Order: sequence, then structure tokens, then C-alpha cells
Amino acid sequence: MQSEDFVYLGGVLSHDLSWDKDVSRRTGLATGIVRSLHKVWEAKDITKSTKMLLCRTLVQSIILYKSETWSMKEEQKRKLRVFEMTVLRKICGVTRKDHRRNVDILKELSIERDTISVIQCRRLTYFGHVTRMDKDRLPYILLYGYTHGSQGKGRPKKRWIDNMWRNTVRKMGCQSARTSSSSSRL
Repeated sequence: MQSEDFVYLGGVLSHDLSWDKDVSRRTGLATGIVRSLHKVWEAKDITKSTKMLLCRTLVQSIILYKSETWSMKEEQKRKLRVFEMTVLRKICGVTRKDHRRNVDILKELSIERDTISVIQCRRLTYFGHVTRMDKDRLPYILLYGYTHGSQGKGRPKKRWIDNMWRNTVRKMGCQSARTSSSSSRL
């Protein structure tokens, strides 16, 4: 019997090459940590900056593990944003019934970059790392290589490099980076 999904080096590898289960597993593990720290989040004698430090160290590190390799869809990004805001609301002692806007909570906690922005920065850093590798290294070959043959029907699956280019265009505001880099492929 063949397994469709399995955990390898802490991440879920799926038979359909999607990252849905890995993102769900990461948020599930982080949720367990958040729940085990509920007394810390509710404590009045612990400052918000200390709670944020704990959040970054214990919760965000679990969420961000291996995240630079994800090809995220908008639904996965939404789930990560919802999880992040849930944790931040716990840190502030605010519930959704209090009708406080997410922007106000982020401002109160002095958060400049959300989890999605951190993932995008990590993705760009990883891309630079792979780009500087020798051309005979496997990550370099996988990034710049291509397969021969016909393409299947329907819309192609979102690739990691597609996400990376979109991040580059948003951060740098330069569409020409893609055209100049694609000419230097294998």
C-alpha cells in the first residue's frame, strides 16, 4: 500500500505537490503551543513586548519552518493571516467581540511585517542562495531546469518560482528582472 502523504524532515510531502497539508500541519503545531501558553497570554504582569518575544520565538518559528519553499495560494495566505491575528488578539487580551480592527492591533504591538511578508523575504533570500550555487547542484538544476513533453490539460499548478517573481515585482517594482534573468537559464 502506497502512502499519499508523509512527513519528511518536519514537513508534509503530498502526492499532488500541494502545500495545503503542510500549512495546516504547521498551524496545527503552532496552535498547540499557543494553547499551552494561554496563562502567559492572559497574565497581566507580563508585558506585551515579552509576550511578543515569546510569540516570535515559540510560535512564529514553528509556522515559518520550511516556509520559503511553499508555493502558497491566496487561501493558504488567508489562513496564515487569520492564525496570526488570532494569536495577536490573545496577546492583547482582545476578542473579536471587542470590534477592534486588525490594523489597530498591529499598530499597538508595533508589528511592521506580518507573517506573509516574512515568508516573502525568506523566499527571496532562499532564491538568492540557490541562484549563487554551482550549476551542477541539485537545487539549482531544479530551479532552472525544465521537463520535456506535452503539458497536461487545464491551468498549470502554481510553481514556487511564480510566487518568487511576484514577490520580486511587488518589492522592487521591476518587471524587467524576470525577462533578464530568464535569458540566463540552463
